[in-house]
Amino acid sequence: MSTKYIFVTGGVVSSLGKGIIAASLARLLKARGYSVTNQKLDPYINIDPGTLNPYEHGECFVTDDGAETDLDLGHYERFTGVPTSQANNVTTGRIYKNVIEKERRGDFLGATVQVIPHITNEIKERITALGNTGQYDFVITEIGGTVGDIESYPFVEAVRQLKWALGKNCLVIHLTYIPYIAAAGELKTKPTQHSVKALQQQGVQPDIIVCRTEKPLTRSVRDKIGLFCNIDGDCVIEDGDVSSIYEVPLKMRDEKLDVQVLRKLDVPIKSEMDLAQWEAFLYKLKNPEKEVNIGLVGKYVELQDAYKSITEAFIHAGAELRCKVNVRYVHSEYLDESNVAEKLAGLTGILVAPGFGTRGIEGKICAVRYAREQGVPFLGICLGMQCAVVEFARNVLGYADAHSVEISPSTAHPVIDMMEEQKSISNMGGTMRLGAYPCQLMEGSKAMEIYGEATISERHRHRYEFNNAYLEQYKESGMVPGGVNPNSGLVEIVEIPAHPFFIGVQYHPEYKSKAMHPHPLFVAFVKASMQKCAPIR
Repeated sequence: MSTKYIFVTGGVVSSLGKGIIAASLARLLKARGYSVTNQKLDPYINIDPGTLNPYEHGECFVTDDGAETDLDLGHYERFTGVPTSQANNVTTGRIYKNVIEKERRGDFLGATVQVIPHITNEIKERITALGNTGQYDFVITEIGGTVGDIESYPFVEAVRQLKWALGKNCLVIHLTYIPYIAAAGELKTKPTQHSVKALQQQGVQPDIIVCRTEKPLTRSVRDKIGLFCNIDGDCVIEDGDVSSIYEVPLKMRDEKLDVQVLRKLDVPIKSEMDLAQWEAFLYKLKNPEKEVNIGLVGKYVELQDAYKSITEAFIHAGAELRCKVNVRYVHSEYLDESNVAEKLAGLTGILVAPGFGTRGIEGKICAVRYAREQGVPFLGICLGMQCAVVEFARNVLGYADAHSVEISPSTAHPVIDMMEEQKSISNMGGTMRLGAYPCQLMEGSKAMEIYGEATISERHRHRYEFNNAYLEQYKESGMVPGGVNPNSGLVEIVEIPAHPFFIGVQYHPEYKSKAMHPHPLFVAFVKASMQKCAPIR
């Protein structure tokens, strides 16, 4: 069949969960045997979220091909298991940049460059590029922001044009909010009506409306929404609150969201839907037998979306082990030698998080030392691995001023140095070592035991590396490389074999963890953290 295009828009308020709805629908369609990919269109003018502060936008997710993307792509991969790429995330900035570059080359033959048709044509090209590969039955595209935002007008206009051109091969789902007024004891549909009217004023009629709500939608409420919004009441879908985002696909299945989508697109409804593995994952997630407390030490802990993939990886690993992982967020900026024992007390595992810059760096190093000296299972990711290297140099090798040149360019002992290919780069955006690179695991290492294979591929996002000039000193003193890049010799993994569990990795394993395929490194870390925990009674 020809590729079908599904668009997910949002209204009333932001943060309703368009990405989760888009990912859940993809999960359901995949469970029916269709090939699906998800895409995110972001209205902001940044080229990508790579230079955005996590406080602004949460986590920056990295794909195998090195794209710095929106965190929703992480949800897409975790729900569907389908890898994403640069093509799966498009921003206004990238659209305008490409159009301007075309104009400078003379591609438009002197024509006046306008939002319509030039910008909207570029958007449509980006949307249909995934479908034109021939790999997917469905392309599900989420449009960031809410209807009515001035930044999103060109994207909605592109959807209007595609809906007209594609006919039955195109469908729009609109996600809204139905507030409950406790004093009146009523669900109010007026915000949804206004939201849909705003979409209609831009020339787009939604085919299905998904309603976030705290209370169940009655038949009369569904019919009322349908009447005022020009859709069948059966196409008003209830999206109630759940205890875990991983319950949403099952809730959407019960609401027959996928059935309505297939009917409207004239696609055969295959009778069998295979969600057995998903249901098994959810059962283990909701019925843990043990419980652990793991500290996540970082400087963005006020905004947990900054570490979204890490927290989700803990959920996946916990379900695999039938263990509830309680993540305690510890702000590294307020951590030092005088309070580290108090603030990390009661933890059975410590993860030092990735990040950039000087703020909170000494607190992270304190946390590493505590984990190393107290025998607490430790996992360091990217900067967390580099902090482990610095801490070891200071307190084991005896180099009191050891540091990363990122933090202390004049240090006499630069145990973490800038990568050679980064030294001539001055720009910030998209200039790091990004994407998937191979790693050769060392025979007999803890890493090889965990992965169960000799060569792995993991995603990176960094400018600095372990300084191999110090490698022999580390090996002689008890910190050894667990894996290296086979082409550059870059140390990707450090381990302390004498420690119960002490591993630092230069890459980001959290990006590859999936609901039904938890990352082995997180599974091993949680398992090590479970050694001192008690069963749930």
